[in-house]
Amino acid sequence: MRMSVDHSPREMVSIFFENTASSYNRIVNYVTLGRDKIWKERILNKVYGCSILDLACGTGILTRLIAQKYQNSNIVGVDITKNYLEVAKQESNQFTNILFINQDAEKLEIDKKFDCIVSSYIPKYCDAKKLIQKCIKHLNPNGNVILHDFTYPKNKLFQIRWNQYFHLLQFLGFLIPEWKISFFELPKLIRNSKWVEDYSNAMMQEGFKVELEFHTWSCCCIITGKLN
Repeated sequence: MRMSVDHSPREMVSIFFENTASSYNRIVNYVTLGRDKIWKERILNKVYGCSILDLACGTGILTRLIAQKYQNSNIVGVDITKNYLEVAKQESNQFTNILFINQDAEKLEIDKKFDCIVSSYIPKYCDAKKLIQKCIKHLNPNGNVILHDFTYPKNKLFQIRWNQYFHLLQFLGFLIPEWKISFFELPKLIRNSKWVEDYSNAMMQEGFKVELEFHTWSCCCIITGKLN
């Protein structure tokens, strides 16, 4: 099954993640060659506060890291995909400081504000202005927003290596049918996305002080926005 080219990034969420919750933790570690753990550690080093929101928390990988490091904090994990949240809840039974909620990040309505809002892999799927507006609505004064996602490297040599690697993943997709569509369509989405520019501009327009941090030959970026 191949995806139509007219699918929007938002529509890709249900297509990519419909039947992949049970294998996600393994796949994200394998396909990033273990770098996902390193990137999340970098995010973790930027987190602070007594109340923390993890948007698009998925199976709760980052949520649990935050809960383990900040044991006296209250952490809320939000995701639109119910089967991913079920896995997150099952794997987070030992934590008493995590609450998981099934909501759409762009339509987020929680009667609570947070010192820090984090999200890994959501930016490319969402409208930057809408998401930042929701973050502001749920952010305490002097709070910060930390966003992380894949980027297409600008260096030509790294682009060649990046493309070759995704060709390999597409071949492996025939062996892992539930991930086949993702492996074929994700590189297109990443190459076409301008999420770093879009979110940087959206944050600065709202008065955030913005910092960019690229990692792994510019194959991903972490944006930190501090609300003044």
